[in-house]
Amino acid sequence: MSVFWIKAFQLILCFALLIVLHEGGHFFFSKLFKVRVEKFFMFFDYKFHLFSTKDKWFTRLFPKMKDNETEYGIGWIPLGGYVKIAGMIDESLDTEQMKQPVQPDEFRAKPIYQRFLIMVGGVLVNFLLALFIYAMILFTWGSDTLPMRNITDGFSYNEMAEELGFRDGDIPVKVDGEDIKGWEGAVYRAISEAKTVTVLRGGREVTLTMPDDGINMLEMLEQNPRFLTINVPSRVDSVLPASAAAKAGMTKGARILAIDGQPVEWWNDFDQIMGRKADVLAAGCSHVDSVRLRDLTVVFANADSAVPDTAVLHLDEKYMLGVTRLFYGDYYREAFVHHDYGFWESIPAGIAYGWETLKGYVSDLKYVFTKKGAQSVGSFGTIGNLFPAVWQWHAFWEITAFISIILAVMNILPIPGLDGGHIFFLLVEAITRRPPSEKFMERAQYVGMALLLALMALALFNDAVRFLF
Repeated sequence: MSVFWIKAFQLILCFALLIVLHEGGHFFFSKLFKVRVEKFFMFFDYKFHLFSTKDKWFTRLFPKMKDNETEYGIGWIPLGGYVKIAGMIDESLDTEQMKQPVQPDEFRAKPIYQRFLIMVGGVLVNFLLALFIYAMILFTWGSDTLPMRNITDGFSYNEMAEELGFRDGDIPVKVDGEDIKGWEGAVYRAISEAKTVTVLRGGREVTLTMPDDGINMLEMLEQNPRFLTINVPSRVDSVLPASAAAKAGMTKGARILAIDGQPVEWWNDFDQIMGRKADVLAAGCSHVDSVRLRDLTVVFANADSAVPDTAVLHLDEKYMLGVTRLFYGDYYREAFVHHDYGFWESIPAGIAYGWETLKGYVSDLKYVFTKKGAQSVGSFGTIGNLFPAVWQWHAFWEITAFISIILAVMNILPIPGLDGGHIFFLLVEAITRRPPSEKFMERAQYVGMALLLALMALALFNDAVRFLF
């Protein structure tokens, strides 16, 4: 099975699970407060649907499963899902119903606290689901942490980091006086928001003062080379058949020693050399120069040879060498600390991990409103690429939990058309003791849907740019 379909199936399963449970939160509280739910759909069913329990063939085959109140189904537009709750203006924009006299089983007939719980139900389920998944991950697989002080070869830093006082080989061990637990992506966020960072340099601790206004984390991640990168020896993990490296005689376990006469010790050194070539290409060059830049003089030593080899490698059109690298997780395998969790121990640990993930994501939302943040917004392609190229249940559940948190946060934003927009208007009603007019709610729904469609268009455009370029 191709990588595309493996990632696609993971994405579909993840979205199907999260959408059904999110809408199930609205459904649960609606039923609890005896509010009529007319539809419960996974995906949107504009004009037509793929499946419905009101279809004639279904009612004939399963007459006992017929539900005269709620229609369950699957739409054809995979942008979410919905429950159509009687007596409210939602995605269906069913304004005709709102012109009829208020019925006791309608949303608008219920007290504010019940309507509030109905609207917050989906977000609540998403957040609780994420905490539950994190807890079960810890219970099933435990946790593996690479303590910063166990990273004996340190990190490499770019020019931006060096201007702030970092030096190649430094190991960040504290942020604002608190120990960094281990190496993970959150270290970038911690440093970007820190006032001081303490590094281990030559066996002693050195404290560096960070800018008062912090550091832009997106720039830290997008710069080539990045702000900091863990040092891993330039050892080859595998060689792709018929690649430039394979034709040169490079084999698994080989060590790259130099590129075009420049010494290479870490993969970071390799990236910097290749990055400079990429800069020349990006600046524009002739076809002759482009072809010339694809020729690399590489000095390497295979694992079974004591004598280095030198070869001129002609890279492919994407300037790829044709090797996979030694991963830091394999290089530092013995340095990881594993912790197993009992069932009851995993619950508070999972809640703590989920809460930290939520705080980190909320903190990162400020970047969405910057130019770089807007460019990083993605849709199905971007989200699908979060999943690994092979099916791994541990990775699947961890990514699903993270996406569940994203859905919870995005849906609670006070934007008309989202749950947060309805909640905001309910809070306004509670304060003013007067509900917004139906005409206002209808217009707000249109504005919210226009904003969401514009955001989706931006995300699809960014995905297309990444795919094409």
